[in-house]
Amino acid sequence: MKTAEKMMIELDVVDQKSRALLDDLDDSLLAVPYSPGVNPPIWELGHSAFFYEYFLLRKFGKNEARMPGYDDIWDSFEISHKHRWRPGVVPEKGTMFDYYRGVLDEVREKFGGRALDEEEGYLLRYVIHHQQMHIESLLWARQTLGYPAPSFATLNADLPKGSGISGDARVQGGDYFLGMPPLSSGGFSFDNERPGHRVRVEPFSISKTLVSNREFLEFVEAGGYQNETLWDFGGKCWLLEGDGGKREMPSYWRRDADGRWQHRKFDQWENLPLEAPVLHVCVWEAEAFCRWAGRRLPTEPEWEAAARGSEAHHYPWGDDEMNSGRVDMDGTFFGTAPVDAFGESASPNGCLQMLGTAWEWTSSQFLPYAGFEIDMYHYMSVLQFGDHRVTKGGSCATCSSLIRNSYRQASLPGRTDVFTGFRTCAR
Repeated sequence: MKTAEKMMIELDVVDQKSRALLDDLDDSLLAVPYSPGVNPPIWELGHSAFFYEYFLLRKFGKNEARMPGYDDIWDSFEISHKHRWRPGVVPEKGTMFDYYRGVLDEVREKFGGRALDEEEGYLLRYVIHHQQMHIESLLWARQTLGYPAPSFATLNADLPKGSGISGDARVQGGDYFLGMPPLSSGGFSFDNERPGHRVRVEPFSISKTLVSNREFLEFVEAGGYQNETLWDFGGKCWLLEGDGGKREMPSYWRRDADGRWQHRKFDQWENLPLEAPVLHVCVWEAEAFCRWAGRRLPTEPEWEAAARGSEAHHYPWGDDEMNSGRVDMDGTFFGTAPVDAFGESASPNGCLQMLGTAWEWTSSQFLPYAGFEIDMYHYMSVLQFGDHRVTKGGSCATCSSLIRNSYRQASLPGRTDVFTGFRTCAR
């Protein structure tokens, strides 16, 4: 299938998923309360449409805004986060959808059914991937707000079976490729993944699986949240920022009246699936667990070395195309499968679920590579350099066509709303 055809199909997929994430929300659910990690859903979709219009349609011949006077409303760097909640600033749902549908129809008319030159193809892929990021943010918003799971989720489907794989993988020391090559070498990437380069990695051992709820529960029940020696200064400050006082367990966990541990998945409380990965933990929780367990987080180069192997593969299983059946992505199981599932998609070193399931914390700061050059969207990376950590691998809420071994996400250390977990290394 030609690349242009594939991108039009991908555009239809993101369109359908984005609409599904708003169609079942009535006015009361669309009026979300302010939260630092959430956007008003109407603004979120209007912003996605603006991205197509501003960076694609206006680049190739469109002269007038489809919604005059609203550029500063839809542009995330013209309107502050809190101002998106001001009454009367963001239009109502029907007006937004008229704008959204009109923009995407223009994109289909202008770029569908014909060959694209290199710049057109790159920018079209860029704006589709941008909307995929906002699909994920709408999914974690529904989790944060306790809204129902989206209509396309398969939470009650038969889960993949565990493989019995456990323990550490030994990764040999050597020179490993980090990031992606320049665009001229082919393949899509964002600016923070470039330029790809080789780095020296010393031998290390890394867990083949993500940390499970069972393992993290042992830390909780051993008093891990109360043991100050396990938390650095940033972690101690974060503990005191919890609602109603000091945090004592991960977000969306509780004990019911009978003492059973439960977690909330969207709007449903259920018994904690012990073999599934722990999710919605911040880096301070991950590092406290590591100190308790005598382990550590991997660095970003170590994580990529474990995921790619010596051949610098695009995916843990090689370079053949992404198949959503290999991973927990696209809003399917939402991290409820066992940590030892998906054995057929193991990395060359035998590590499981390095793509999908959970964004994985690393110990590395989110910084540019030597030779970094800003991409067409100046704010994709530069505002996050320095005070964010690198998370890798994508999550159960990530669109599978977006992710690859080299993909880097910047996350503030204290965030727990995103579908983030971790795996550990031997000290």
